Amino acid sequence: MSFLNAVISRVEDEQLRESLQDRVDIIQHKIKFMDKVAVAFLDTENKLSKDLEGLINEAGGVLQDDINTARVVVYYEKSTNMLQLMGVVPTLLNKDWPSVEYNRVYLWDDEAAVADEAEVAVNALEDIAEMLYPGYFIFGNEGKTWISFKTQ
Repeated sequence: MSFLNAVISRVEDEQLRESLQDRVDIIQHKIKFMDKVAVAFLDTENKLSKDLEGLINEAGGVLQDDINTARVVVYYEKSTNMLQLMGVVPTLLNKDWPSVEYNRVYLWDDEAAVADEAEVAVNALEDIAEMLYPGYFIFGNEGKTWISFKTQ
């Protein structure tokens, strides 16, 4: 059982529990047929974070230990919102990173990245799926909980 299923199974409201499980199942069914995406999660000091590895795996991502192998980079840091990240990230980027070359850098609001409550965790899963597979998943959270940071 994945950690998401364990979190969802603790929801007492049966209707909400089924709804959350359906949302997770849709994502997991779709990504079965897609290639995994190499992704790195960075903080505002360009340090790699493994805090959300389980969630990233559930969304079809493979967390990278080397930024130079990541096709997607997501910046997030606790107590730092997207507006604050916009002021910091430009100086952190390296034009030689594949994620910068392919314009696949995202800023994620810290509130969305807290994955200990079932509904928040499922929302976070949807955010990550949208970032990793643009065009395949559209949940309408771009601009609300995350944004694509244009590097070029």
